[in-house]
This record gives sequence, structure tokens and C-alpha cells, in this order.
Amino acid sequence: MVFEFERQLLDFLGESISTEDETVGFRYFDGRDLLGFVDGTANPDAQDLNKTVCISAEDDPAAAGGCYIVVQKYVHDMGSWAKLSTEEQQNVIGRAKFDNIELSDAPASQQKAHKTLATVVNKYGEECEILRDNMPFGNPGQRVFGTYFIGYCKDLWVIEKMLERMFIGDPPGKYDKILDYSKAVTGAIFYAPPARVLQLLDN
Repeated sequence: MVFEFERQLLDFLGESISTEDETVGFRYFDGRDLLGFVDGTANPDAQDLNKTVCISAEDDPAAAGGCYIVVQKYVHDMGSWAKLSTEEQQNVIGRAKFDNIELSDAPASQQKAHKTLATVVNKYGEECEILRDNMPFGNPGQRVFGTYFIGYCKDLWVIEKMLERMFIGDPPGKYDKILDYSKAVTGAIFYAPPARVLQLLDN
């Protein structure tokens, strides 16, 4: 269905656009990424999706029902990652590899794991959720392996803060060690308007 939608969309748009990058993802085992860990564990429950992902009428009446989408293409250095012991990999991610149990957080002044740096709280100390729909991708013949990060949120600052914590660190300098093995090669931010706005385009 997704393939057919893409084909029809490109036929409709014709020469008005050009393809800069095309990455085909897939589901891997029990929702794991190619690094071997379960991905998207912190996603909100189904009943909370709308309030997590969609802009509310209270926040912005004109944009109510829309959302922001952030995408990044990460390429993994699988050779270097494989040289780490399972314990070292778990310390980088912050979860147990086999059963996906969260590990204890490091003290505030020490190196934090990926799961901690990717967690953002607001001024009230409440955790700010996003919807992650990451997809593994790869081409074994060309030795290319990676993760296509796809994040949906109603407040763009949440993902921006998450990336700041990952790339700059908390405290600054203690960046996310997953970046030693996974390099972001592309990235973009999109705004998905509500359906009623798209319907107006026909008028």
C-alpha cells in the first residue's frame, strides 16, 4: 500500500519535484534496530497518541490536528559496534539487550546513556513524549547499515532539545556515545497540516 501511494504521488507531482534520497526500511525481528536493541520502547500508549502527536486547539486553533515530523538518516559503523562487549553496548544504550529492561541512570556528573539523553522533561519536571517510528535499513552487499529516525510531535522544541542533549551533551561535552557508532548523514523537519487544511488546496 505504501509503495502504491508513493508511485501515485510521484506520478501526480510529475517533474515539479526531484528525488534526492530514497531509503527503504524494514521491520527487524521483534522491533529491534540493527544494533540489536528494541527500538521505540518509550512510545506513548495508543490512547495518548493524539495529545502527544497532534497540536491542540488550545495551543494553536489554526494548526489543531497537525504535527511536526523530524527525520534523520543514521549510518552505523557495525564493525566498531561489534567490537564492544554486550555490557558496553548496554551502557551506551541504557537498556538490557536481551529483555529490554532499563538500566539505572548514571550520576548527574557522569556519562549518561542514550535512553537518558533522549528523554526530555518540561519546566514542571514532566516527561515530554514523542512518537518514534524508526526503521532499520541496509544493503549487506555494500556494507551499508543504519536507522532512519522518524519522530512525530506537537511541540517541535521537544525533539530539538533531545538532539541538543545527544549531540552537545548533558553536561556539555558528555555527548551521546551512540554517535561514536552511528552518524547522521541527512536530516529534515516537516510540518504536516491537518486534513481540513489539505482539503482547502482543492478550492
